[in-house]
Amino acid sequence: MAVTDRPVHVIGGGLAGSEAAWQAARLGRRVVLHEMRPARATAAHKTDRLAELVCSNSLKSEQESSAPWLLKQELRRLGSLLITAAGQARVPGGHALTVDRDSFAEAVTATIAAEPLIEVRREEVDRISPEAITIIATGPLTSNALAAEITRITGADQLYFYDAISPIVDAETVDERIAFRASRYGKSLDGTEDYLNCPLDRTQYEAFVDALLQAEAVPSHIPEDSTPYFEACLPIEELARRGRDTLRFGPMKPMGLTDPRTGRRPYAAVQLRQENLRADSYNLVGFQNHLRFGEQARILRMIPGLENAEFLRFGQIHRNTYINAPALLTATLQLRRNPYIFFAGQISGVEGYVEAIATGLIAGRHAAALAAGEELRPFPRETALGSLCHYISAADPSSYQPANITFDLLPPLDEATRSRLRHDKKARHAEVCRRALAKLEELSERPHAHV
Repeated sequence: MAVTDRPVHVIGGGLAGSEAAWQAARLGRRVVLHEMRPARATAAHKTDRLAELVCSNSLKSEQESSAPWLLKQELRRLGSLLITAAGQARVPGGHALTVDRDSFAEAVTATIAAEPLIEVRREEVDRISPEAITIIATGPLTSNALAAEITRITGADQLYFYDAISPIVDAETVDERIAFRASRYGKSLDGTEDYLNCPLDRTQYEAFVDALLQAEAVPSHIPEDSTPYFEACLPIEELARRGRDTLRFGPMKPMGLTDPRTGRRPYAAVQLRQENLRADSYNLVGFQNHLRFGEQARILRMIPGLENAEFLRFGQIHRNTYINAPALLTATLQLRRNPYIFFAGQISGVEGYVEAIATGLIAGRHAAALAAGEELRPFPRETALGSLCHYISAADPSSYQPANITFDLLPPLDEATRSRLRHDKKARHAEVCRRALAKLEELSERPHAHV
């Protein structure tokens, strides 16, 4: 294909779209970034900023040799704009890369606006040209008009699941005579106690579960059998329905915590994570729910330390949309029936902020290479980036579900190494990470490797 000056069109200014636009511009391509906010709002976003975080403010673990750490390390080595911005907007969060939402989005928006090769158009897109190089990165809240267009160009029905967002509480209304500061097992990256923990004894926990099971939920408008919750993001009332102790082994697990008032581990605990640099608000970790707002206030105030809590945001539920990627996409994230069209982010069937950023980076680089007339090659399977794209393009289409990055997605170590390290899981994971980063380094040394 001959080199052209044709622009790369990116639809969606979220995490994947912002990263894709930045990467394509870094490779010298003109980019048109289409973002419908503020002309058209979504059910979950509150601002018109690019890369606005909605469900959480955590970009997962920074624990060395973990799968999320590996993915972020690969992104750092490839010059990810959003991972860089996350580091600059970081707030205390134990082993997690937790950010100030506002500072993060403001930094990304300002950087994109200052890039002369990127034109930002505030408009809704409802038609996709088959001749234009286009990255569809509209995320889980794709508008109905564009969703219909995606159905048309893919020739496939959409899949849906429901995702929920956690409540946020005003920090000044948390009773720190009861809630105590601690990270699980005393672990944090900088030695600080990054979480507020609300302890419950057995009687308090049982009363909380009873109230949760009897609470009034917001009515669903779509039959539940066709719109399942994503297993990794279940509402707390759904968890409670699965068994009385399910919450104690999930978001209310007390492991690694000691209540200073008793000197013992509590029966259950709710962790509050700092939302911003000012530390004036906290997120109830894992407490996404689909209850009516009045019910949320009543039940959440049953948690010790939150009796007088003022909520800055209640939990909500919203539609998430994704395509059946294995039936539609290649390992370079191109639509099989039209290689000019790429998908990135949660609409492609990855789950998680960092995974969305990763697919945006890959799509942006591949789209820029396509515009330059270069041959596209998938990232190596040994890398987290390559394995994520392999899952997207090669999983079983009949049972496809969104995935986070895990070591299960990466190829196994060779038999000799597995045998040598068979009794040391941490060493095996460290070796997988070493292999991945070495492969990425090897790839970056090749000419025309798109990295």
